[in-house]
Amino acid sequence: MSCNCKGPKSDLTLLNNIFEEISCVPENLITVLQKAQEIYGYLPEDVIYHVADVLGAKPAEVMGVATFYSQFRLSPIGKYLIMSCQGTACHVNGSKRVSEAVADYLGIKHGETTADGLFTLENVACLGCCSLAPVIMINGEAYGNLTPESAVEVLKTIKEKENGEK
Repeated sequence: MSCNCKGPKSDLTLLNNIFEEISCVPENLITVLQKAQEIYGYLPEDVIYHVADVLGAKPAEVMGVATFYSQFRLSPIGKYLIMSCQGTACHVNGSKRVSEAVADYLGIKHGETTADGLFTLENVACLGCCSLAPVIMINGEAYGNLTPESAVEVLKTIKEKENGEK
């Protein structure tokens, strides 16, 4: 099976340890995809084809799994992954306004990455930080009790740090 993939090719040898550690059968597809995403940060197209080939599955089956589960990404994310909680507690406390302010400040929409590759914004169902509502999580660090203005201030601080300013 060959891949008519566009763009740069991935170093598929990075997957060798996964295939040595996990039995190469279609039943292990989700685990293989999770580990592949840990390596690349997302699932490049050539990785999808390679995983299908090694597991004896069709690329369409692998892609079907990768697109069905929200944990998988098919494009690179920014250095800072912003997860904006849209759960009930956050929703009733203004998470939509917070998410809109973040998107406006960064000039992107949900699911997009800034042109400089610094930020990716994802709206998520729940972060489990209800007592901090509304909350965003950036690379695993929670920021709670936000207003649209305070959320933007968090991002400005990160940008300043990245630019070496203080």
